[in-house]
Amino acid sequence: MHADPVVHTAGALPVMKAVVYESARNFAVREIPTPEAGPGQVRIKVGQVGVCGTDLHLHEGEFQAKFPLIPGHEVVGVIESLGAGVDRFSLGEQVTVNPNVACGRCDYCRGGRTILCSSAQGFGTNIPGFFAEYAVVAEDLVFSVEGLAPDVAVFAEPASCAMHGLETIGLRPGSSALVFGAGPTGLLLAQMLASGGASQVTVAAPTQYKLDTAAGLGVDQTVRVERISPENNESIVASLLAASPTGDGYDAVIEATGSTAVGDICVPLTRNGGTVLIYGVTKEADRMSFSPFDVFRREIVIKGSFAEMTSFGAAISALRSGRVGTEGIITHRFPLAQYGEALAAVASDETAHKVVIVP
Repeated sequence: MHADPVVHTAGALPVMKAVVYESARNFAVREIPTPEAGPGQVRIKVGQVGVCGTDLHLHEGEFQAKFPLIPGHEVVGVIESLGAGVDRFSLGEQVTVNPNVACGRCDYCRGGRTILCSSAQGFGTNIPGFFAEYAVVAEDLVFSVEGLAPDVAVFAEPASCAMHGLETIGLRPGSSALVFGAGPTGLLLAQMLASGGASQVTVAAPTQYKLDTAAGLGVDQTVRVERISPENNESIVASLLAASPTGDGYDAVIEATGSTAVGDICVPLTRNGGTVLIYGVTKEADRMSFSPFDVFRREIVIKGSFAEMTSFGAAISALRSGRVGTEGIITHRFPLAQYGEALAAVASDETAHKVVIVP
């Protein structure tokens, strides 16, 4: 007979602080019971958590938000407690978490297409997330990032989404790529495109300091464009066509801003037989437009890239190897008590690039 598995723990913790939403736009930093690690689970002491545009959508009750909710899905922390049966990790080990959970039972999951799971759940979306002092997670969602600087490891989740974007595009070696948007995930994806076969990568954005960060991370070309409107979109298309290696557009055009105005000009900037990737998060009611005849005649492919399910390991490897850099992207840090200020910075502070919460 085997002895009962031993639970390793740093001790009982009665309460912790967390951001708790009761409904859309209605949140408070509250004291709640600290969760205990059950069998097959670990308890993580949260080190820092990235704030992203998805959190703004969740704040408004969008993106499949389920209330009450603790948001936050980009975490790095250390193992603080091990539940029974957990033997892959050690107390004090630095880890991150894949926040996306497939059901494993629907037709898509059983067919190996977990990203399309019809009953998917996500930490920080409809499972309590990481804007808290502690979190409990099943061990099979946990990845070691021991040895990585916390300011690098906190990018594991957005880097994994970028990795899935790279996989979705199916880039042909020697292709050219245009990334609209110099936000954190846009810059991660731009670097992955370069190491994933693109011969030339261009990043276009309206904010110069973000473009300077892109250049510092090795992006081949940056182009500063005004914010797109019906009045200037033709001139912006013309300038970006002129900046393309062949003068007639890009083999892959990635919309990484969540702006429908940007989405509207992606097809005209795509070379014959090229691919448009919708990568930025829009509102559910938003619509983009394109010429169906143009797509038909030039055999343009339009794809979407939604989060990820299986790209975490590859993303962490890219961060460890230095193929994907994060230097200069984090600009703002807030304590948990200033979660509202952190959201406001992401929404409207032009000096903010990557914002992190440090509980």
